[in-house]
Amino acid sequence: MEDIGNSVTFASRLKENTKMANHKATKKDVRQVAKRREKNRYQGKTTRNMMRDLRATTDAAAAAESLPSVLSKIDKLAKKGVIHKNKAANLKSKLTKAVSSKKAA
Repeated sequence: MEDIGNSVTFASRLKENTKMANHKATKKDVRQVAKRREKNRYQGKTTRNMMRDLRATTDAAAAAESLPSVLSKIDKLAKKGVIHKNKAANLKSKLTKAVSSKKAA
């Protein structure tokens, strides 16, 4: 197994640790799952970065302006099952609370 940095692809681990089925459909499913996982990881990381930037913003007007897009991103992740719906609700609540406290301060 070649380790490029700290990231090792799931497909390479799967090939080394388990025997793959020879069925065409199973091979396709492995490819689809890997593609979905990468997309979900990217979307989750992008959303976390948006939340971090929102919390770091000191300008209340800028925070209030970017809040709806961040909340929308969180809703999309919950809808797709990347994060649990209750976690999404908690994140949205905390972000809204943080933005409203910036307005008050």
